[in-house]
Amino acid sequence: MPQDPMDFEWSYWIEWGRERILWLLAGHLLVSQVSRLLVEKYKPWCLMVYGMAACWLLLGIKGFAVILLHAAISFAVAQFQLSLLTWLCSLILLSTLRIPAVEETKRKWYDTENEYYLLLFTVSVRCLFCTSFSLEYCWHAPTQKSSHSFPWMLAYVFYYPTFHNGPLMNFDEFSKQMRRQEAFSVKTNLSILIVGIIRIFFWWCLAELMIHLMYIHALYSSALPLESASYWALGGLALAQVLFFYVKYLVLYGVPALLLRMDGLKPPALPCCVSLMHSFTNMWRSFDVGLHRFLVR
Repeated sequence: MPQDPMDFEWSYWIEWGRERILWLLAGHLLVSQVSRLLVEKYKPWCLMVYGMAACWLLLGIKGFAVILLHAAISFAVAQFQLSLLTWLCSLILLSTLRIPAVEETKRKWYDTENEYYLLLFTVSVRCLFCTSFSLEYCWHAPTQKSSHSFPWMLAYVFYYPTFHNGPLMNFDEFSKQMRRQEAFSVKTNLSILIVGIIRIFFWWCLAELMIHLMYIHALYSSALPLESASYWALGGLALAQVLFFYVKYLVLYGVPALLLRMDGLKPPALPCCVSLMHSFTNMWRSFDVGLHRFLVR
C-alpha cells in the first residue's frame, strides 16, 4: 500500500537515514565505545574529529567550511562578553540563510535540493548550539574560560548525534557530562543499546503504519474532504495528526537520545504523549525539552 507523501519532514529524514545518516551514527557509536574503553580522557576530541569528518563527508568541504566559519565568527564575537552582541551575531548569521544570492550559491554546491536542504537544516540547528556556547562564554568568569575554549566549542558544535536535527542540549550540560569520567561496562551499554533499538523500531513501525493507512496529511492538503466532514471527524483528524507528530519525534529524537546515553550523557527527555496534555503550556515544556531548557537558560 502506498504511503502518504505529504509529510515532508518524515519522508526527508527517513530517506537520509536509510542512505547515509544511520551509517554515520553507527560509526559514531563505534568510535565512542572504543574511545570510552581505551582513551576515556580523550573521548571528546575523538568524537569531535569524527563529527567533523562526518560533516565533511555528508555536506562536502564547502558545507563543512560554512559551519566552521559560523562557529569561528560566534567565538570571536563572544570574546567581547556581551550577551546582546552574541544574540545579534546569531541573528545575522541565521539571516544569511535567506539572502537570495547566498541561497543560489549554496544550491550550486549540490546536485539535488535534498542535499541543499540538509545543509540548511544543519546550519540552522548549529546556530542554536553556537548561541548556547557563546552565551555561556559571556556569563562565566575569566577563571573558567579554559573550559570554554574554541576546541570545546568545536567538540560541542560537531557532536554528531545532535548534528542535523537536534535535540538541543545546552553547552553547560554537555561539557559537564562529557568531562565526567565514569566506569565503563560493555554489558550495561549493550543492554541499553538493545532495549533502545527495540523501542525505536516499535515507534518507527507505528509511524509507518500511520502514514501508510491513515493519510492524515493528504486529507489536510485538500479542502473538499474537510468541508464535508463532521465536527467529530475534524476533531479526530486533528488528534490523529498531533499523535503522528508525537510518534514521529519519538523516532527522530529517540535515535540521538540513545546515542547520548551510550556516550555516558543524559539526553533531554523524549516528548511526552500529547494525549496527556491539557494545556499548551505543559505541551511546550514537555514536548521539546531540550529547546525549553535552552530558552529558560
